[in-house]
Amino acid sequence: MKKLKASEIRQMYIDFFVEKGHMVEPSAPLVPIDDDTLLWINSGVATLKKYFDGREVPNNPKIVNAQKAIRTNDIENVGFTARHHTFFEMLGNFSIGDYFKREAIEYAWEFLTSDRWMGMEPEKLYVTVHPEDTEAYELWRDVIGLEESRIIRIEGNFWDIGEGPSGPNTELFYDRGESYGQDDPAEEMYPGGENERYLEVWNLVFSEFNHNADHTYTPLPNQNIDTGLGLERMTSISQDVPTNYDTDLFIPIIEQVELVSGLKYLDSKEQDTAFKVIADHIRTISFAIGDGALPANEGRGYVLRRLLRRAVRFSQSLNINEPFLYKLVDVVADIMEPYYPEVKEQSDFIKKVVKSEEERFHETLEEGLTILNTMMTTAKQNNNILSGSDAFKLYDTYGFPIELTEEITAQEGIAIDTDGFETEMQQQRNRARMARQKTQSMQVQNEVLGKLTTPSKFIGYDNTETQTEITDIILNGEISEEAESGDLIQFILRETPFYAVSGGQVADQGVIKHDQFEIEVTEVIKAPNGQNLHTGTVTFGHVHIGETVDACVNRNNRKSIIKNHSATHLLHAALKEVLGSHVNQAGSLVEPDRLRFDFSHFGQVTAEEIERVERIVNEKIWDNISVNIEEMPIEAAKQKGAMALFGEKYGDVVRVVDMSPFSIELCGGIHVNNTGEIGLFKIESESGTGAGVRRIEAVTGKKAYETLKETETVLKDVMQQVKVKEQDKTIEKIEQIQQQNKALEKELQQKNKTITELKSGNIEDSIEEINGVKVLSILVEAENPKVLRTIMDDYKSRLQDTVLFLASINGEKVSLVSSVPKELTDKVKAGDLIKEAAQITNGKGGGRPDMAQGGGTDPSKVTEALQFVKDYIKTL
Repeated sequence: MKKLKASEIRQMYIDFFVEKGHMVEPSAPLVPIDDDTLLWINSGVATLKKYFDGREVPNNPKIVNAQKAIRTNDIENVGFTARHHTFFEMLGNFSIGDYFKREAIEYAWEFLTSDRWMGMEPEKLYVTVHPEDTEAYELWRDVIGLEESRIIRIEGNFWDIGEGPSGPNTELFYDRGESYGQDDPAEEMYPGGENERYLEVWNLVFSEFNHNADHTYTPLPNQNIDTGLGLERMTSISQDVPTNYDTDLFIPIIEQVELVSGLKYLDSKEQDTAFKVIADHIRTISFAIGDGALPANEGRGYVLRRLLRRAVRFSQSLNINEPFLYKLVDVVADIMEPYYPEVKEQSDFIKKVVKSEEERFHETLEEGLTILNTMMTTAKQNNNILSGSDAFKLYDTYGFPIELTEEITAQEGIAIDTDGFETEMQQQRNRARMARQKTQSMQVQNEVLGKLTTPSKFIGYDNTETQTEITDIILNGEISEEAESGDLIQFILRETPFYAVSGGQVADQGVIKHDQFEIEVTEVIKAPNGQNLHTGTVTFGHVHIGETVDACVNRNNRKSIIKNHSATHLLHAALKEVLGSHVNQAGSLVEPDRLRFDFSHFGQVTAEEIERVERIVNEKIWDNISVNIEEMPIEAAKQKGAMALFGEKYGDVVRVVDMSPFSIELCGGIHVNNTGEIGLFKIESESGTGAGVRRIEAVTGKKAYETLKETETVLKDVMQQVKVKEQDKTIEKIEQIQQQNKALEKELQQKNKTITELKSGNIEDSIEEINGVKVLSILVEAENPKVLRTIMDDYKSRLQDTVLFLASINGEKVSLVSSVPKELTDKVKAGDLIKEAAQITNGKGGGRPDMAQGGGTDPSKVTEALQFVKDYIKTL
């Protein structure tokens, strides 16, 4: 077998299938584009679902790709096993209704065994098949020539992820030799068993059934091939190393960690685990951030944060106690540059994010240790046992491995409820598994739409009306010759001015006119074979295919839509200018009334930055920049400086929307001829929508003018209310009123304080000495918690050696506040007093040992709460 670099294997695989007539599908970003069912791209087929379930017909039914992927469902195994990874590459070849089992098997065998390609020894290869897949069994035996003893039937060889395409699969295994284990069925030392000797190198899925909603299986209209070859595993076999981590995909990272730590890989098992975790996780982190994900407390951002924190925790076992992961980004970029240049292109931004998150986590670790100390205090009151839920919280929220928690608690003589911890872990795994089952399925193939091959030309860039012919009608999911008034139909036109929804731009609406009938068009999408598929209701008459009709787009809607679409291009460029080149479009919506633009950005956007962005866009509108649109080869577009939208797939010929010198983008949408046509641009809101993604909502043209008029009306109302006639005097008058209110509030508080003192008499007379401690526990009058705190501050300044506990009642609400001199907090804590007293009044509260507050909803129990404070101090 040949000894090859990982980059050589990847390129060899692609070259092999290109020779077999496959088209190369570029690796998609790890953050799914227009697919809310996935958290991450988690397989080679994930980006091709639209082909497999028939929503879109590919230009070439034979596809090859090298797809980066992330899976984190088994994160706790990463670093402890030879081949678990969170980031990995799948090499895949796919057939969408073209070749099937025979060709797929022959291709796999040729690539693995031919001296021109991998050069594996045929006698070291074994295969598994599904017991009922006699066709695959016979192909391996009769066509490939494998002995029957090397073809193993396994019941589990069936690929099924729920509704959508499914089918049997066959797997190929490579025998690495007796040095990796002696044959022993009892220890699963056979192909398909859990062992290190017989490694699975390839999985071919024969997608031939539809898994229907009622869990029945029917033959697919189009049979498909889906195969997967793990690059990391194949590289370990080619380079004859014991684990994936010993390949050239990981060793340069590990060597860099050795330099930082001063320790050596392969010196100890515990340290080796740390080396592996760091090497795996920094690959995932680098690629995920490069593809638009950012650390956060939810969704994929949470996964990313958890990975980074896990890597930091393991780095501490290598005596690395400062941020350093960011220094590994350049190593990852160098290793992966041959096929994935994006990490090197964005390395500065990736390093900035990683370093910031590392610094933040080092602070969080200190917080976590404080939390653990509090938990251990509770554990000592619970038979020296730390609950499983507490241990899991430390693991899940603060990144503490259970081993670290065990080490710290053991020093205090505290045991951990490991069964409870494992229960929490299993619940988390179950949640992840349920999410995978829910989100990985595809749609069921639609045979009718897939068979629509009538050509249809879109002429809507230059026309909003045309005379054309209805070529196809679909009624109730079936092809039909006709439709009647009231029918909701889908149909295709020979030529159409109606834009189909894509690139964030909504579809055109309008009418199809004929003397004998009319159709109101409400939606337009792309059919599987690329035609614009119209949806509409027959408002009157009888429709037949072959009729010549007038297709009329709603012009007013179209004008508003194109203004908003062109404005998104200006907005994108302005955001890059103001916030930085790392900004990438993460989604958009272009409607007649508004535009929505999502973009990746690390951190908040200030009001000043929003104002700058808005001004820049308007300046470009006022500059009357000509919008030139032309089609050209993609390489020519790149040389021109055209910006490709993040995650979009482009063909060899692309459409360039040129607003030089400010914005040049690849875009299939419809635009104004001159930026001046947009008229006016107004940002209505800016907010965060998730991990590292911000959203701007804006309006243009007439809608922008109406928005400004509404604001002007509100301003005039305010001016009238504060009694000013000059606009520029409004703020000054409001500030004056605010100052007056503050002065009145202060005066009122002082009078309330005086009244309270008069009602309370001399507060010193209410102080009791209990157990050697001065205590004041009384009910006072205060209309809200803020006033109660003010009274507390006054008493505290006068009674500095006294434990204070004050309560007030307002309607059905009870307010509580407590203060304990710091020299007494070793005896009594304000937080404990409030916590218990609040429970008596059917409420809750807490705080620091010297200051705490709370509240309740049962005023009838206030006297009992006040007495509790005195009784509590008696027991000290």
